[in-house]
Amino acid sequence: MGNSDLLLLSIARFGFLSTNEKLTLYRSTASESQFVVLRREGVERLLGRRLNCRDFDPAATLRAAEGDRKLLTRKKIEYTFYQDTDYPPQLREIYNPPFLLFYRGELPAYDRPLLGIVGTRRPTGAAGEAAFRLGYDAGCAGIGVVSGLARGIDGFAHEGNVAGGGETVAVLGCGIDFIYPAQNRGLGVRILASGGAIVSEYPPGEPPLRYHFPARNRILSGLCRGVVVIEAPERSGALITVDHALDQGRDLFVHRSGLHGLTGVGTRKLAEDGAAVVDGIGEILEEWGYSQPSPFEEQGAAVTAVSLAARMRDELSGELVVHRGKYFRRVLHG
Repeated sequence: MGNSDLLLLSIARFGFLSTNEKLTLYRSTASESQFVVLRREGVERLLGRRLNCRDFDPAATLRAAEGDRKLLTRKKIEYTFYQDTDYPPQLREIYNPPFLLFYRGELPAYDRPLLGIVGTRRPTGAAGEAAFRLGYDAGCAGIGVVSGLARGIDGFAHEGNVAGGGETVAVLGCGIDFIYPAQNRGLGVRILASGGAIVSEYPPGEPPLRYHFPARNRILSGLCRGVVVIEAPERSGALITVDHALDQGRDLFVHRSGLHGLTGVGTRKLAEDGAAVVDGIGEILEEWGYSQPSPFEEQGAAVTAVSLAARMRDELSGELVVHRGKYFRRVLHG
């Protein structure tokens, strides 16, 4: 990382600026030495508004950015700038795209569609199973899943996509240097080991503050071609993702398994308002004009010594995946 990296990291720490304002400031500031002598009044004249921040201290911000640079280097964390060629092009289309996108792992290929899967942190058993299955079948079909690495539906969707061979993307509402919630740290490791990515717009050390998550959701939906709501109660945070998806022109689906009871009030309302109801990945791929392999769940097969031996062999080879007592066959895709 060079001097321009330090300037980018410094401006990224101005959370009170929009991305367009950060870009304006970046283009008008030639170096760190110019940045450190910025004055509030000058920046306000440049942007044409009063700054909504208690303290404006570029020197302290630059020191914090120096710490960021050291940590990113030590932990091998990368970032991409809005103007870089590897910045996800679909994110440039959205309102207020990230100025910097920090990431661990591999950014998704720009020419392959991604599917967002979201829902409640406290799903019913049927909805949790549906999230895993949809993520798994998407992975078997070569589709990566994007979600928020939260408890519940997010975690099930990521787990399924990893098991199905997908390159799943987790979008954090905190700094890129730690996983929240802590119980999903192991899942984060598996996501990276499977070729996926963990991304965040927040600089290292930024805690998981409540208001970060609605903002995080615009990135989640922005990365995707479509979003599926598995199960959502009336005031679920997943419905914020829906609002972003609709504003961004993304496809919206709801899963049939999440239409029931109090935990499905929000999902039912979306269906009543016209969201397409789906049972699985096949309907989504058909909507997108793709053909897909047919992953299947092994059920009801006669249990013999031969079948048990074959099942054990396939489990050891990774061809057969067990989730909550049910078997899923991996289907290779070319």
